[in-house]
Amino acid sequence: MDSLKEPLKAFARDVGFDAVGISRPAPTTWEKYADWLAQGYHGEMRYLSERSRERRDLSRLLENYGSVIVVAKNYLTAHLAPPNAAFPFRPVVSRYAWGQDYHAVMKTGLEAIVRWLRERTDHRHRARACVDTTPLLERDFAAQAGIGWIGKHTNLLSRTLGNWVFLGAVITTLELEPDAPVAPHCGCCARCLDACPTGAFVGPYVLDARRCISYLTIELKGAIPRELRPLIGRRVFGCDDCLAVCPWNRFALPTGDPAFRPLPEIEHADLVDWMGLSEEEFRRRFRGTPILRAKRCGFLRNAAVALGNTKDLRAAPALVRALNDPEPLVRGHAAWALGQIGGEAARNALQRARQNETAAEVIEELNAALK
Repeated sequence: MDSLKEPLKAFARDVGFDAVGISRPAPTTWEKYADWLAQGYHGEMRYLSERSRERRDLSRLLENYGSVIVVAKNYLTAHLAPPNAAFPFRPVVSRYAWGQDYHAVMKTGLEAIVRWLRERTDHRHRARACVDTTPLLERDFAAQAGIGWIGKHTNLLSRTLGNWVFLGAVITTLELEPDAPVAPHCGCCARCLDACPTGAFVGPYVLDARRCISYLTIELKGAIPRELRPLIGRRVFGCDDCLAVCPWNRFALPTGDPAFRPLPEIEHADLVDWMGLSEEEFRRRFRGTPILRAKRCGFLRNAAVALGNTKDLRAAPALVRALNDPEPLVRGHAAWALGQIGGEAARNALQRARQNETAAEVIEELNAALK
């Protein structure tokens, strides 16, 4: 059925994907992935280990599979303005979360490919659309399909798209001739490794997620380790530092998909404002965006850390109010942030907390910060 290969690729581009390739249906990096899990580098992301067998054997996802069709979609958008006099408490949000949730955007195009395959084969072949919620080693298959190579920062790199890409796949029972992989082009460059604020790279191609800011602000559900909080800066959802410094990005063009353009809530974001969000306001403002994944509790925890890292006394009133938040995690991190700002506000907060037996986490954090 190789007569369908080029029409399939043309259709994938027609529905909005920027690159498409065909991979062999067996992963080549499984052993490295299993070792990474054995080292515990995945932290609390238990879903990575619990569904690891599916990542090794695609028959658990689709019986009688024959090929993996891999697609990439560019999400590069214009830069957001840094903090300034008008927005002194502007947060940093990972670029992939500036617009609409990429899962929905990618799934729409992938499902269109699935329908195309079924119709073109008179329903003799089955297919399954996969975004990153499916246990699939996407980068492995994307590299096999010639879309790019896995860079030292563990993300996929393309000579034409850089690393600002979302990946998706369609597993199908249709057998197609696989494309040839491309040679890696990282050379001796180590900018991505050197750029990591928390030193999360064990070495080239190996990330300890437990120190990664994306993990700390999104996947981690409990308290952020104190020694890492000052290194997070103003980042409240993810981190792009290792991606942003890659030299291959100079060839990337801005995306033409309006779904990824910055939403007003991101473009005009303010940490002090976010610190006061109720559950209802959080869900309303970030409905349909990746930020919902952090949940209100985690998001306000992150906002408190970011405010503390500004060391700006003007942030103190919002943090003092957060000491009465219904979530202990938010209260504790707000107390830490007040300790970072220091001054009379932090000492007064500690005195009031000592009179409140229900605020043990506040006392603990303030004591530690004010020592």
